[in-house]
Amino acid sequence: MADVSIIIPTFNEEVGILTFLTKLQPLRPQCELIVVDGGSDDQTASLAEPYVDDVVQASKGRAIQMNVGAAMASSPIVLFLHSDTYLPKDGINYILHAINQGYDWGRFDIQLSGDHKLLALVAWLMNKRSRWTGIATGDQAIFVNKTAFDHVGGFSEIALMEDINLSAKLKQVGSKPSCLKSKVTSSGRRWLSFGIVKTILLMWWLRLRYHFGTPPAELERLYRKGKFWKD
Repeated sequence: MADVSIIIPTFNEEVGILTFLTKLQPLRPQCELIVVDGGSDDQTASLAEPYVDDVVQASKGRAIQMNVGAAMASSPIVLFLHSDTYLPKDGINYILHAINQGYDWGRFDIQLSGDHKLLALVAWLMNKRSRWTGIATGDQAIFVNKTAFDHVGGFSEIALMEDINLSAKLKQVGSKPSCLKSKVTSSGRRWLSFGIVKTILLMWWLRLRYHFGTPPAELERLYRKGKFWKD
């Protein structure tokens, strides 16, 4: 049995999927690699097949896809890894050490790839906020003991904020995260697409609205369009 099952949700990622999966090959067989594709209309799934243990199709939606992957996982620990996020050297060993210390779940610090100087500030703020609140985002590569994951019912299958929701559920049962200082490297493309300052404000605004009960489906539409209010 592998030590960790890495669950990778994908949708139309053919451009970068081979580079991403090639980086993960040295982790096998210590890690089980499972790609859960949300119905890509490009070659993502077929390109991934030779590089992973399983490729499975699921309904589109990151939470849905990650739940499907977790249900298939044969390892006692699951790591949810976005296909534009790269683990640090010895990242799996850090995870195993955290779980062996008694943590049920955790995440890495993050750094963002890209030339814009503000990306380093964004990453710093993300890491500080996460430590202060005990809330992790998917970009930070959330890992969790599968027993704890199943106990809280996995990801709520909502359109956005599934990572925030999972963190809150784990905290509610008294489980604090291991906040690893080792950094994953994630793409800064989301922050650059709408502008860094606008994206920072947008993400905080969407989280505030989620806290006060705005339906995640509405928040997802705003997030996708880079808008603060619906038309």
